[in-house]
Amino acid sequence: MTAVESTRRLGAWVSELDTPDAVRDRLALVLLDVLGVTTVGAAQPEQRALRAAWRAPDGPAPLLGAGRSVTVDAAAFLNGMALVSLELDEGNKYAKGHPAAHGFPAVLALAADLDSTGADTAAALLAAYEVASRFGRATSLKPGAHPHGSWGVPGAAAGCARLLGLDAEQTAAAIDTAAGMAIAGHFDSATTGNPVRNAWMGASATSGLAAARMAAAGMARNTGTAALSLGTLLGSFDPGELTADLGTRWDIQHGYFKRHASCSFTHPAADAVLALRGEFPGAGITSILVESHALGAGLTGTDWTNRLSAMFSTPFVVATAALTGRVGPDSALDDPAVRTLAQRVRLVAADDLTARLPAERAARVTVAFDDGTTLTREVPNPVGDADHHPLAEDDLVALLKTWLPRQPGLVDRAVAVSHELPGLARVGDALRGLAGPDEKELN
Repeated sequence: MTAVESTRRLGAWVSELDTPDAVRDRLALVLLDVLGVTTVGAAQPEQRALRAAWRAPDGPAPLLGAGRSVTVDAAAFLNGMALVSLELDEGNKYAKGHPAAHGFPAVLALAADLDSTGADTAAALLAAYEVASRFGRATSLKPGAHPHGSWGVPGAAAGCARLLGLDAEQTAAAIDTAAGMAIAGHFDSATTGNPVRNAWMGASATSGLAAARMAAAGMARNTGTAALSLGTLLGSFDPGELTADLGTRWDIQHGYFKRHASCSFTHPAADAVLALRGEFPGAGITSILVESHALGAGLTGTDWTNRLSAMFSTPFVVATAALTGRVGPDSALDDPAVRTLAQRVRLVAADDLTARLPAERAARVTVAFDDGTTLTREVPNPVGDADHHPLAEDDLVALLKTWLPRQPGLVDRAVAVSHELPGLARVGDALRGLAGPDEKELN
């Protein structure tokens, strides 16, 4: 099946999509995570500074956790950046990235503007996730390419097209147009701490909006662009993945939630260290060997200069977990003990762990002590993965309230909206309520 034919089928499916009972609870959980994590990111000083510099005019779409509503495009872009700024956003190992983060900010901003029904908004969010995930499965990026802002843009377009009530042909055209708006970002932008990596998700949101609007105006066409942009230029593309098990396999049920503020590739190693901490002898740590799959073996940096580069450093994450027992949004970046221990962390690729991809993203950690003893622990997937110690709503709420100690009421409001949204007659006021108190009230 060609890219044109696969996209046509996908467009028809999206245009008629309702939210089945089988995925309603999981959709609510992903929505809660997106709302909460965006609010956590919005509280960071750099996000406050960005909003001030943006000077966005008032509008109908909420800046989550920022105390005001702005224009649709500004909300989509800024919420998208805040969502991914602390590496806490939900992801999917089969899509090889973050389907919800690619599409939810655009859908929520547009839904607030249109004052859409809850049923339509829920269906649009589900469409955004499933289409983005299918494009993630279909795309194999070239080595060095970062997934943010590339294969997921069609998900944002699909969700927005569903909200706009576009027909099958228009929806397919929006999806295909969005596939031609991919960003070619390099993974090293993340490891070197360049926040442009976060902007790629903001760009995904606004590009998805633009593609859907072009389709609504009759300016978009389905010509199989994905096979050219995501395939020929950025990697390889298998159009059959776009429609495989369409309507029977729901990728949203197979994602993961994060309890560490760091790249998901570092999580299994952090989990292994945390599991071993109770067995540490009184002796000092002389070295830590981390064996990882090939995807995560490059995160070896020990000279992080900001939080973004630290979150993509396995030595930082492992040393922080070993010494402090947690890796959070506020974990110290310049703790001398952490920097010293990080120099003793060695990260290597293990063929046996790579062979278990994508179903497992495993790590094996061996900690050596100066009394000659060693401890080893292997974990198959990060805690929070749907297949390995999944996190329930209570777990997410507890994490969010830990990360948002000054706004517990906003977390409770996000929980309520995540449950109530599908049944709301109109969603605008409920979504705008998630902006929370004015920033001046929090200072």
